[in-house]
Amino acid sequence: MSILGLVLAIILFLAGLAGTVLPVLPGAPLILLGMVVYGLFTGFAQLTWGFFVWQAVAAALTFFIDYLAGVWGVRRYGGSRAALWGSVLGLIAGALLLGPAGIILGPFLGAFLGEFLARKDFTRALRTGVGSLVGLLGGTVLKLVIELVMIVWFFLVIF
Repeated sequence: MSILGLVLAIILFLAGLAGTVLPVLPGAPLILLGMVVYGLFTGFAQLTWGFFVWQAVAAALTFFIDYLAGVWGVRRYGGSRAALWGSVLGLIAGALLLGPAGIILGPFLGAFLGEFLARKDFTRALRTGVGSLVGLLGGTVLKLVIELVMIVWFFLVIF
């Protein structure tokens, strides 16, 4: 076991967990990178290809959850197809125009505007926008669980 490799891995794990809550950092990829860094220091002695394949699948799953959680939230709160498209476009525009804050505000505003333009109902549009936030928060919790499982699995393998 390499102490320096383990310290660097833990730093990347913490940055990855922070990145799940702070959208400026890529959460699961940083966690996966921490495992690769540790593997480089130890010659991949305990970390097999199978381990990395499953860790990569888990990391990819977090990206899939990002998309599905927003869709679920909009749909669950009665959003139309226009609200779904608004949420996706809001995410893209928000991230480009507002940076990290836009990743939260963009889907809300996009779902709200999409629903309002489609149905001209302020209350329903507001509820749909809130649904996009509920989906975002639920997805964040689910991603944290997956990332914690990734980290625990790593420690079970190396110790």
